[in-house]
Amino acid sequence: MCGIVGIVGFSPANQQLYDALTVLQHRGQDAAGIMTAHEGEIFLRKDNGLVRDVFQQRHMLQLKGNVGIGHVRYPTAGCDSSAEAQPFYVNSPYGICLAHNGNLTNATELAEVLIREDRRHLNTSSDSEVLLNVLASELQRVGDQRATVADIFAAVRAVYRRLRGGYAVVAMVLGHGVIGFRDPNGIRPLVIGTRDTPRGREHMLASESVALDQAGYDLLRDVGPGEAVFIDEQGGCTASSVRRPCVTPRAFSSTSTSLAPTRSSTTSPCTRPGCAWASCSPRRSGASDRATTSTS
Repeated sequence: MCGIVGIVGFSPANQQLYDALTVLQHRGQDAAGIMTAHEGEIFLRKDNGLVRDVFQQRHMLQLKGNVGIGHVRYPTAGCDSSAEAQPFYVNSPYGICLAHNGNLTNATELAEVLIREDRRHLNTSSDSEVLLNVLASELQRVGDQRATVADIFAAVRAVYRRLRGGYAVVAMVLGHGVIGFRDPNGIRPLVIGTRDTPRGREHMLASESVALDQAGYDLLRDVGPGEAVFIDEQGGCTASSVRRPCVTPRAFSSTSTSLAPTRSSTTSPCTRPGCAWASCSPRRSGASDRATTSTS
């Protein structure tokens, strides 16, 4: 179990990411990391330890930009080396950063294919680095200087076909925006929220709604099982149900102040035009209750 967060806004993201990771600290105490982007440059700070210990004032001042992702790690695969702290980064294509909560059951097979066929280098034993390189490999097939929203969703669709396991992901594509997606069975949680500012609407993706609450974001809804959400750097949000699930397990750990998932455990995302579940629109009122138990 890990905690992930992604922000696209119009004000510095560093403090927001730090605060979000602090309230998600219960999801992982082994390592923490933040990666931001500003004017084509990426800034990173990650290390083993608690959020409060990893980030000092000098580190925060270096994390420039209004777009970024963060991660707190509880090691379930790989090792506990600081090299496996997240987010991970790969420079091609575009420059992609990724933070991942979950486990890939076919990570070994994927790693072999990435090295043998995709000619990609893996520097750690982390399945998160494998996932990043699978996403990068699929985006590489676009072949254009800039990927469209359709290209991004097509790449995520291809990622779904290759991966096995439970996962929730936030990924920052330099010059494009932030992607969030969940496995087709919805095993790992991911929610989306917004807050309105004088400069425009800001978006946050996070493992739990408590991360949204502390920063003044309104919870819109869960990112659906098999759904991808893309938030561009101008604040535009597009959602696509790229792979429909059959059954949606709903067991995950959360704090008592986080909201439970907003759909039943046996239904899949609705794709009807205008449905709040199929867009970046507010959730239906009264669709959820507060989670009061931890089951895994």
